Amino acid sequence: MSTKGLFTSFYTIVRKDVVRIFRIWVQTFLPSVVTSVLYFLVFGSFLGSRIGSVGGFNYVSFVVPGLVMLAIIMNSYSNTSFNFFTSKFFSRSIDEILVSPTPPWILIAGYVTGGIVRGVSVGLLVLLISLFFTHLTISHLLVVVSFFVLTALIFSLAGLVNGIYAKSIDGINIVPTFVLTPLVYLGGVFYSVNSLPGFWQKISYLNPVFYLVDGLRYGFLGFSDAPVAVSLAVLFAFIVVLAAVNWYLLKKGLGLKH
Repeated sequence: MSTKGLFTSFYTIVRKDVVRIFRIWVQTFLPSVVTSVLYFLVFGSFLGSRIGSVGGFNYVSFVVPGLVMLAIIMNSYSNTSFNFFTSKFFSRSIDEILVSPTPPWILIAGYVTGGIVRGVSVGLLVLLISLFFTHLTISHLLVVVSFFVLTALIFSLAGLVNGIYAKSIDGINIVPTFVLTPLVYLGGVFYSVNSLPGFWQKISYLNPVFYLVDGLRYGFLGFSDAPVAVSLAVLFAFIVVLAAVNWYLLKKGLGLKH
């Protein structure tokens, strides 16, 4: 397949998804915006003043990176998983792509890019909303940008695995509800793991989402519970593994029969 053909295939997949994301913005953007406002009201205005500071920062500023990361994770994952699932079972557009000479890596790149666009866009919206509740500074801009994009990439890849294997809409919803949500809420979004007893600190360090939240917090506040190099290593490790899994599944056609 020529370079022009590869680009055309990639652009077509991405354009279709991005147009859909912005056309149904009430479903793709608004829920996260409303949820974030409620979080900031409850944890910022109501509870933040009573909790005080964490790591030398006011509580609202401390939870902002975690809430931004929550939005990125959930939106990038759900976008890719749902988009691929609907392409497979409803519009059947995935069949047209599979019979074309489009290689698996272009298919992965196209669907994942759509997830990144949505995840990063919603993350930026949540960040803008936070400015109404606290004064936020960015200590390391490159770290913030890296964790925004790489986290969206990881969970877009993870969502694609789910979309490939899912046989029903319940198969799409079960992972965010019973896996991602507990991991995120127990990943240090609302607290510093250093405030936990020793045993629970060790448990938190086994949670991969902790390193994503902690790394983004370092980018904003210059404060973290784990070395940022470790957080970046976790990011790249998951990217490599998930990309390989997706390539293998699409190359073998596993989970694509319906």
